[in-house]
Amino acid sequence: MISVDEALARILDGAWPLDAEAVSIDAAAGRVLAADLLALRTQPPFDASAMDGYAVRGADVAAIPARLRLIGAAAAGHGFDGVVGPGEAVRIFTGAPLPAGADTVVLQENVTSEQEGWVTVTTVTATGRHRRAAGLDFRAGERGLAAGTVLDFRAVSLAAAMNHATVPAVRRPRVAIVSTGDELVAPGGDPGPDQIVASNHVGVAALVARAGGVPLMLGIAGDTLEALAGAVERAETARADILVTLGGASVGDHDLVQEALGAAGMQLDFWRIAMRPGKPLMSGRLGRMRVLGLPGNPVSSLVCGLLFLAPLVAALAGRPSGPPATEPALLGGGLPGNDNRRDHVRAKLVRRAGGMAIATPLPVQDSSMISALAEAGCLIIREPHAPPSAAGDLCLVIPL
Repeated sequence: MISVDEALARILDGAWPLDAEAVSIDAAAGRVLAADLLALRTQPPFDASAMDGYAVRGADVAAIPARLRLIGAAAAGHGFDGVVGPGEAVRIFTGAPLPAGADTVVLQENVTSEQEGWVTVTTVTATGRHRRAAGLDFRAGERGLAAGTVLDFRAVSLAAAMNHATVPAVRRPRVAIVSTGDELVAPGGDPGPDQIVASNHVGVAALVARAGGVPLMLGIAGDTLEALAGAVERAETARADILVTLGGASVGDHDLVQEALGAAGMQLDFWRIAMRPGKPLMSGRLGRMRVLGLPGNPVSSLVCGLLFLAPLVAALAGRPSGPPATEPALLGGGLPGNDNRRDHVRAKLVRRAGGMAIATPLPVQDSSMISALAEAGCLIIREPHAPPSAAGDLCLVIPL
């Protein structure tokens, strides 16, 4: 068996971001930029008014009251074509281009009208006030977003403002997911007396999508070499970057996944990790396609998906990858000494204002119990050969 850290390092070895593709700005949220994005225009493209008011020459309102002749109006999208001369003003609205000759905007509440065509400024306004200079936001040719940026709501707005209808994005890895086993039926099906409902594939697909990948559901393959070979062929036809098999990766009489993948040409890297839950995890390559064989027990499958599959998907998608984030906590209950495998103990997590969170181990840790994992707020990491711990001791957790 190899360690968790070594397994992750080997899985991520050579996992560089995939090739780039053009993505519509309307569909770019959550994608990763494959190249720097430069502004295609200057924003704002002209000196603009930041407020509703009157465009004037600063020199004309240095002393008040200042009586000015109103010569026109300017609104967003409808500028004033004339020139503001001495003693003149233009009614202006937010976003409108500042007319030639004007360098200042007086707020509308600081102006009174005495008669038709004339206004009186009643408050001193500093020269340049309420004026947005051309290029205040960005200028054409400037780098607005760096390669590797995950395009969140802020970044897509900036890309659109820079006049990009499409952006170069890292292609999202395609992840084929195959459940294996004669005992499985799809959710909503009618299980026979010796069958159960498949569930791992749904959780694994959610992990894939959250990490930036595209899950491809390839159904359930029965416990025959022919069925498994057909699943591999479907994954290759779907141009999957990663093939994930669920169950059957061990060495029992009915665990045929390794044999089927080996017959298809897979180069096996490793298949056992010193961890709990999830010791029988398989990693290999089948041509250009990476292969991960996750355990069949639901908790083992999802914990391994969190620790190994999600970082691999993130790396191929151009996102930050590596082990899940951890944080310190205090134990809410004692734990016995550990053996030679790293343990991931399902626990409730209670956060306290101004204090460290408390992680209380769940009483039953069976790897088949998906209800316990759904109830858990974290995984307590127990390193190999860790001594017994008591309530109140410091521990390290992976928040869920």
